[in-house]
Amino acid sequence: MNFFLQNNILIILCLVLLTMFSAYGQDSDYNNLQLFNNPLNMVDSVEYDSDTEMILITNYVGGQLIGLPTYLSRSEYERYVFDQKFYNYWKKNISKSSDDNNLNPSEFGGQIANRIFGSSIIDIKPQGSAELIFSGVINKIDNPALPEEQRKTTSFNFDERIQMNVIGRIGDKLQLQANYDTEATFEFENEIKLEYTGDEDDIVKKIELGNVNLPLSGSLITGAQSLFGIKTKFQFGKTTITTVFSEQKSETSSIEIQGGAQMTEFELSIDDYEKNKHFFLAQYFYQQYDQAMNPDLLPIVSSAINITKIEVYVTNKNSTTTNTRNILGFQDLGEHSSINSIHPIVQDNNTSFPYVPNNQNNSLNPPDFIEEVFNNTSDSIRNISEITGAFNNSFYDSFNQGTDYEKIENARRLSSSEYSLNSQLGFISLNQALNSDEVLAVAFQYTYMGQTYQVGEFSTDLTSPNTLILKLLKSTMTDVAQSNWRLIMKNVYSLGAYQVNQDDFILEILHQNDSLGAPVNFLTQGPSEVKQIPLIQVFDLDNLNSNNDPGSDGVFDFLDGLLINSSNGRIYFPTVEPFGCALRKKFSGLGVDCDNPNTSDLYYNEANLYCFDALYDSTQAAAQQIPELNKFILKGQYKSSVGSEISLNAMNIPEGSVKVSSGGRTLEENIHYTVDYTMGRVRIIDEGILSSSEPIRITLENNSLFNFQSKR
Repeated sequence: MNFFLQNNILIILCLVLLTMFSAYGQDSDYNNLQLFNNPLNMVDSVEYDSDTEMILITNYVGGQLIGLPTYLSRSEYERYVFDQKFYNYWKKNISKSSDDNNLNPSEFGGQIANRIFGSSIIDIKPQGSAELIFSGVINKIDNPALPEEQRKTTSFNFDERIQMNVIGRIGDKLQLQANYDTEATFEFENEIKLEYTGDEDDIVKKIELGNVNLPLSGSLITGAQSLFGIKTKFQFGKTTITTVFSEQKSETSSIEIQGGAQMTEFELSIDDYEKNKHFFLAQYFYQQYDQAMNPDLLPIVSSAINITKIEVYVTNKNSTTTNTRNILGFQDLGEHSSINSIHPIVQDNNTSFPYVPNNQNNSLNPPDFIEEVFNNTSDSIRNISEITGAFNNSFYDSFNQGTDYEKIENARRLSSSEYSLNSQLGFISLNQALNSDEVLAVAFQYTYMGQTYQVGEFSTDLTSPNTLILKLLKSTMTDVAQSNWRLIMKNVYSLGAYQVNQDDFILEILHQNDSLGAPVNFLTQGPSEVKQIPLIQVFDLDNLNSNNDPGSDGVFDFLDGLLINSSNGRIYFPTVEPFGCALRKKFSGLGVDCDNPNTSDLYYNEANLYCFDALYDSTQAAAQQIPELNKFILKGQYKSSVGSEISLNAMNIPEGSVKVSSGGRTLEENIHYTVDYTMGRVRIIDEGILSSSEPIRITLENNSLFNFQSKR
């Protein structure tokens, strides 16, 4: 049966081939003209016979007649012409696209495409790779303490990596360049640009899409290098118009150097305080800060406390093995008044004065708390792995990790060079800001009125691996309702400078006045203590003259170590909430309760127009969403020592954006100065410019805010 089918198939194929070659056969003059290519020297002659209404096609080779004429009817000739054109069209396109299997330039369109793009050539060369990773992860934990449905978890992972580079052109006028990498460290490494260039006599000279720039030779408008948008250039006769609609991915800044020093301007919004770097050591120091920084007594600090010893522990992120300990931090430790209302660790019968932070304030007073609180448990609070079980089986089973306490295994103790301590005001400043998931805990010892007090345990009090009991300053949970939120200082602002000189230092506080349309250094409403008074006086930053004698002189009081830290360029306000509660007290009096202000007060509504309370009782990100109150600005300039090499305080500067001038004369790059765009440095190589007394001005574009991108 199979043999019979195979024979039938072969017979059918043969019949089809015979039919093709014998189409129109002897009965039709159409033959198979479309099946075979004629020799190059063969010429066809087409004639119309009006008598028979037939079309004669005669073949000549070298001028000699060969064969008999072919007679076709009108319909047969129309079909013959159509088939010839159809065959030639596909032959031409197939031959162009199949040469060596390469992506050769292809033609498209017709006269319209040639007129718009200059030609009908398309040449696009993509290169790169795309990698997609799919995976499923199944975790199973045989823990009898967990419900059956929670012992097995399934998750799906998706990861991608794309590296793409495209270079192409459409005609002679349209160019395409694109470079994209998901693993790129800096955002500016990913570029895309589509450029159309017109002819000399075209109105549309150029259209650019993507990464564009607008360098200008004038000094009134300097232009920019790092732009993303659309740029067009038109010419109408002798008039040229260049327009740009774009997003600037950099900010323009300037540096002025005069008399051997570098002059830098700064401008900060009040919501730009340094978060997670400055911390009070206890609620007592938060409550006493405003009184200790009494502006009427500065530069004398009104504090009888002197911290003599401190140990600072943070979450160990770099797997350091030296100076590490297991720690257990309590939010209430050392406090006089209870914070945890369910099961306070503060002794109710402790009414002794003064109410300073002290281990004696707690029923968890080391080392007696183990016997007093956890004596009914089989777990040891000194064993880091048994702490959770000890809390679950004790009177303090309602304590929650992340709010009431934090336990950290192998926490790292910071060296004295990684933070600074204000021993009188009771706060520390870290060199590196903490992440939201990092823990900060301390133990400190201080003297007060001739007596020594201690909060927490030092590493010398207990040997490793026993867990140390510490004062918790920051937990892994950000909750503005928790009292630890007040321990994070929100009155410190960084100028981004180091070794700031007092000479020529200027600081102003401005308020954006909508009615005047410009920022001014005074308020137009309020009592006489506030209205029309320079804001630098309102916020108690100008109470002394140049000799540090009482009396305002309109200049910031440069009290190093109190109102400013000249070594790292940080401004410290003398109140914990300068633009919140402190400003409200200026409106309504020192006795006002900021948590429950008097709504019938004469200046209550006016105070609400200026007081930015959300800056302190909300997260920084949430406060930044209230533009109607975020109108105060810190503005000024500072001077620091500088040599022939000038730091631009920026990295990865757009090439060509640095401009240097001296005495109003524009200097030339690589002749008067050189620029390291990667490290952000300018070196003056003309010694005559340095030795002259003329100021040097440097303008640049800083794209540091747009540098980093999340990797995928």
